[in-house]
Amino acid sequence: MDRRAFLGVGGAALICTIGGKTIRVETPEDVAEVDAAVRRLQRPRAAAAQADGKDPVDGLQFGTPEPQPGGQVREYWIEAKSLMWDVAPTGRDEFMGHAIPKPRTFRAFAYRQWSNGFASPLGPPSIPGPTLEAEVGDVLRVHFRNGDEHFGQAVTMHPHGVRYTPDYDGAYMGDYTRVGGFIAPGEEFTYTWEATPDSVGVWAYHDHGPNEDLNTHRGLFGMLIVREKGAPRPDVEAGLFFHQFAPAITKIRKNFQCVNGRVAAGNTPTIRAKVGQRVTWHVFGADDMLHTFHIHGHRWRAPDGTFTDNQLLGPMTSVTASWVEDNPGRWLYHCHVLSHMHAGMNGWYLVDP
Repeated sequence: MDRRAFLGVGGAALICTIGGKTIRVETPEDVAEVDAAVRRLQRPRAAAAQADGKDPVDGLQFGTPEPQPGGQVREYWIEAKSLMWDVAPTGRDEFMGHAIPKPRTFRAFAYRQWSNGFASPLGPPSIPGPTLEAEVGDVLRVHFRNGDEHFGQAVTMHPHGVRYTPDYDGAYMGDYTRVGGFIAPGEEFTYTWEATPDSVGVWAYHDHGPNEDLNTHRGLFGMLIVREKGAPRPDVEAGLFFHQFAPAITKIRKNFQCVNGRVAAGNTPTIRAKVGQRVTWHVFGADDMLHTFHIHGHRWRAPDGTFTDNQLLGPMTSVTASWVEDNPGRWLYHCHVLSHMHAGMNGWYLVDP
């Protein structure tokens, strides 16, 4: 397939800047060029100095925060791992009632949660990654391991919404990268993030290493929830990410519009509730596109206090929709960019009486 054909099925191209060179990513060959360039990167000078116990290039040093009075340490053990990913394990689109033809499987990148000390996995790698939770006053201590054996690149975990020092930012910044911003394959690093009062809410985390653009689009993202101290949880709480797997990344002649890495009702998450339950949805945009979150038969209050049933999602922004369930039945949720909905960005919400 030539570049024009890929643009026809792939949507907007990705833009990657590696080693001073900007690459417009439209084909698998462009992806391979970016991946090869990233594998050639050396550990930045500041990060290497910190790893050796020396002052970084900017001369700044930071401590590791501890919980506030009444808070606790919330520890997580997270690994980044590549895997073969099927966007439609059932092979069916239940919404439109047709088969989803092969090929549907490609090489993705995902976070995976382990037990303490990376003793044993708590499940397979997942898209999105495991949900991290804390309350105000806590610190999140995230032990991160780059367990990838395929892409051969440095990756990280970068959080939104919580407080952290530059060491725990998890961001690659060229020569100014600090120790947490370049975790090479086989290496480990522990991030420490503070849940402050202004962190209450729902936030994304994602890779922010030197190949953030491609690796986030491959599946390296997840959700972080910070609650008020002792705040009750909803009876049903759903976390959804609307995003695409583009042909340049998958090498498949189709642009998969996904919810949590899957396409079409029956493969995407089916959310279940009962009448009388308090239901909360957290819905993120996780690519470079604009999406909306729409659900049939229900309304909720937007931040301005007005009622809505369809809210806009930008890249790594979110909508939280809450209500007390009172409307039983089978309902459809989806992105109301109709080309996205019909390309798989939809799912079921089942409410029992």
